[in-house]
Amino acid sequence: MVYKAHIREETGEIQTVRDHSGNTAELCKEFAISPLKDILYAGGLLHDAGKYQKAFQEKIDGAKIRVEHSMCGAIEAEKHYKNLAGLMLAYCIAGHHSGIPDGGYKNDTPDLSTLCGRLKRECGDYSSYLKELELPSVDEREFLQFLAQDCDHDIQKLVDKFAFLTRYCFSCLTDADSLDTAAFCTGDKRRSLDADFKRCLEKTDARLQSFRCETKLQKTRSLLQKQVFDKVSEPSEIYLMNMPTGSGKTLCSMKFALERALQGKKRIIYVIPYNSIIDQTAEVFEKLFGEDAEILRHQSTFSYDDKPDIDEDYREVIKRAAENWDAKIIITTMVQFFESVYGNKRGKLRKLHNMADSVLVFDEAHLMPQQYLQPCLEAVSFITRYLNSEAVFLTATMPDFEGLIKKYCLPDGRILRLVEDTSMFSRFSKCRYQSLGYTEEDVLLMKAQFFPSSLIIVNKRTTAKRLFDSCKGRKYHLSTYMTSYDRKRVIGSIRKDLEELEKDYPDLQNVPEEQRIIVISTSLIEAGVDLDFYAVFRELTGLDSILQAGGRCNREGKREMADVFIFQLESERGKVTDERSSITEGILSEYPDISCQESIQAYYERLFFIRQEEIVQNAMYQHSTDLQSIPFRTYAEKFELIDSRTVSLIVARDETSRQMVEKLRTTGFGDARKLQNYACTIYQRELDDLCGQHVADDFGTGIFCLINPDYYDKATGVKFEAQDYILG
Repeated sequence: MVYKAHIREETGEIQTVRDHSGNTAELCKEFAISPLKDILYAGGLLHDAGKYQKAFQEKIDGAKIRVEHSMCGAIEAEKHYKNLAGLMLAYCIAGHHSGIPDGGYKNDTPDLSTLCGRLKRECGDYSSYLKELELPSVDEREFLQFLAQDCDHDIQKLVDKFAFLTRYCFSCLTDADSLDTAAFCTGDKRRSLDADFKRCLEKTDARLQSFRCETKLQKTRSLLQKQVFDKVSEPSEIYLMNMPTGSGKTLCSMKFALERALQGKKRIIYVIPYNSIIDQTAEVFEKLFGEDAEILRHQSTFSYDDKPDIDEDYREVIKRAAENWDAKIIITTMVQFFESVYGNKRGKLRKLHNMADSVLVFDEAHLMPQQYLQPCLEAVSFITRYLNSEAVFLTATMPDFEGLIKKYCLPDGRILRLVEDTSMFSRFSKCRYQSLGYTEEDVLLMKAQFFPSSLIIVNKRTTAKRLFDSCKGRKYHLSTYMTSYDRKRVIGSIRKDLEELEKDYPDLQNVPEEQRIIVISTSLIEAGVDLDFYAVFRELTGLDSILQAGGRCNREGKREMADVFIFQLESERGKVTDERSSITEGILSEYPDISCQESIQAYYERLFFIRQEEIVQNAMYQHSTDLQSIPFRTYAEKFELIDSRTVSLIVARDETSRQMVEKLRTTGFGDARKLQNYACTIYQRELDDLCGQHVADDFGTGIFCLINPDYYDKATGVKFEAQDYILG
């Protein structure tokens, strides 16, 4: 009898279960790290054992019946491979279509979706697989030794490592399964996005050498970068690149990554904290490398469908690469990266195995969310320790990552500081940080309007809108109440106005009041937005945010010194202050220069001491200390780096977006990725309020859209009350 795995629609050609299982097993073995090659080969052979059931063969021939086939291979994995090897395979095989399940408990009944429950379900006879597939032996003793490595007989460490390796094995299996299925059913060949690391390095070197090295600051920048490049041949798992704003971190980090990649790595993955700043970095590298690198951008607000200069065949290659990150240079966000490590479904986890043999660069690494800090740092530690990768943590405000990794992840983690001599950092200081204390809003605006250009950054979106409404003259507003479409438009206008101001008044002296520029923003402007203001005003918050805000002041160092003013609003007096602000208040009173390295170190020491419980609250071991009961599905569903209290609201801003919203309304179908460019962020309670006013609707799709344009202002974003009309 011929057991069918797939039938090609166009030709009726059959791929047998034996062929598909063998192909998948070979790919699994190709993808796997050495200690897991035999286990994954077995997983590839067993994953479709259930297709040997008579009922499945009837289904593939057209019978309208439902047949569960995943559990058969899971049952056989536990039968043939005892102890933890069989358990790991059972998790992966059982979930290779629906996602890794929760482990559950021994008394779970067959109706439950846990692994323990599903293993008790009745299956048809699939024993014919034994005649066609020869299972390999697995050295379980060697596997257990590998699993126990670095765990120090600690069940919490073992749970975390076992969970990570299970997700990794699942990634290898599902990608292998998907690739072989696509190759047979559609004829798709494996095609990676390529890059010539050597040519990219030559172009990066040429760009770095093109910068002048005449002024004191330029010479200091060169010396600082030399510290990094002098250590490019020193092996490590994690590199710490602590470099101040204005020292050329982006190009420096890419050169370092390329140098390391040329020593034997397959890819570079550049991880950026926010969608709002990924465009700028991607454009820098795309322009720099040109045709020498096919860069994959993977972010929720970017769609290759929107790029008219890409032919259809290449567009399909890029889309497939986004599914499994089969590319040499990838630029992505922190959310995409870590949710691709801690997911449980193939849509996210397919990428994990391609994080192996890579150089990972984490830009603005200090922005890893503290409530997920242990899982984030542990993921990087495991990828670098077990998957033969390296990581670079890049930031101007470096926490004690070495201490944090050794405390919460791997005590013997190999970590190298690329910049040892920080005495030169003070030469990059272009700002004085002064505290204004409590200030009335009108006084704050008057002081800001005194300067040729001012940036006011506040903590709340409602505050930003209120200040903007009170402000006079040439003014701009930025917050996530505005769509990405409008934020990009406004940032472009600000940049143009600042350039024209400097062109008309080169020394920025005697600028008429009506020509002065004020921008009022939330914190979204602090990272990656390349704007340069004469003065910056920052509402009291964490020290890292204040120093990031300072990076928007006198950015090019054209003046010897500029001013960053730290203020508190009288309207907020007496309200509960968050820990970050309280610690910063203490730092302000103790350090004359809060931008010095001692100040930054003191800030993080106090912050992480206070937040010790928060750092580990989402560790996997907090949810289970039994390997058979790991809640993979539940954990993945709760793993959210973005505030779950916020939601996206689509606002039609041009003809393209109006057509997309209309299609959503009339057909119920829409491209969520394309619509992200027209999304703003609001709290769930705010969405409920808009729905209650019948001005927002999801048309039954789950994608909420603003349907009354009176509730949106292109300058300030979403409004929660319509404007008043006077009828005459």
